[in-house]
Amino acid sequence: MTGAAQTSTRSPRPQAARREALRVRVRAAGLDGLLVTDLVNVRYLTGFTGSNGALLLAATDDAGSRFGTDGRYTIQAAAEVPDVPPLIERATALALAARASALGIRRLGFESDAVTVDAHAALSAAAEGATLERAPGLVAQLRVIKDDAEVEAIRRACAIADTALTDLLDAGGVRAGRTEREIALDLEFRMRALGADGPAFDSIVAAGPNSAIPHHSPTDVALRPGDLLKLDFGALVGGYHSDMTRTLVLGRAADWQRELYALVHGAQAAGCAAVEAGVPAADVDAASREPITAAGRGPQFLHGLGHGVGLQIHEAPALSAASKDVLEAGMAVTVEPGVYLAGRGGVRIEDTLVVPGAGPAETLTGFTKDLVQVA
Repeated sequence: MTGAAQTSTRSPRPQAARREALRVRVRAAGLDGLLVTDLVNVRYLTGFTGSNGALLLAATDDAGSRFGTDGRYTIQAAAEVPDVPPLIERATALALAARASALGIRRLGFESDAVTVDAHAALSAAAEGATLERAPGLVAQLRVIKDDAEVEAIRRACAIADTALTDLLDAGGVRAGRTEREIALDLEFRMRALGADGPAFDSIVAAGPNSAIPHHSPTDVALRPGDLLKLDFGALVGGYHSDMTRTLVLGRAADWQRELYALVHGAQAAGCAAVEAGVPAADVDAASREPITAAGRGPQFLHGLGHGVGLQIHEAPALSAASKDVLEAGMAVTVEPGVYLAGRGGVRIEDTLVVPGAGPAETLTGFTKDLVQVA
């Protein structure tokens, strides 16, 4: 190696750009800094994946900021958060609050939507020389729009879930006699084997009449010929979640099952087609709900159409009749209409999509939405 200066060709970490975007909001709120204690938000802004971490973000730059954790994570923090000066203390948030004034932070925002009353009292006592001010939602407002790195992580998670379901069916893993619990474990094992960090959430596997329960937990109920089988599951990759639902039939579908599936399939297609930047989320819900209501099945569509997905499986925006959200380019959302006939069975079809800047939405989940009849 020569003595000449080396120029790094590494791309800036996406977390650095997120912190800069947050600073704009912090300054606009009239604050000198923000104490971030919600671990999901901490990960979003720093990349830290441990169980004790907080960020004191100065409104000026990273030099005036501090990332706090405890001694268990010293090595991990150095690797995951190389671009914010560290503060190693067990009582991380209190130590950061106590340091704020010395760093020139007099008006210190805190995540009032994530801090308990008792924690607020302790932070106020620790932040001598600084005044705590409520600042809810500043990070959430950023997280709702996914950057390229986030979309890629969600795309990889969706691809793993797609492949896991394909492999499960190809291996004969869905058959009469197997239990809901066995299929759920099989799906989750396959996702891990394909590179997922784990399942995105507790998988829903619901057979026969249980498929009419929107959030059924897998049991030891065995699958039987003629059952509808609802599979709602996803993969976790780099902290990001995928979400997909497919409904299958064991054997040849009965006429009522075909009709119900066709209704939900058409409603789901209408919802996906309505996903565009600038469209109110309530309008997307309405587009999908209208054909179900017209068919007389409105009361059996028991939930909102969908939700945002990212570092959490359920996050903003909400796609429902009551939602005040408006879709923006870069949002990742689900579209998942369902119709549930108590005592008989239900059908739900769900995809994860990314809202485009223009044109049709990108659907990240690729498994077929044609009715699959498992021999």
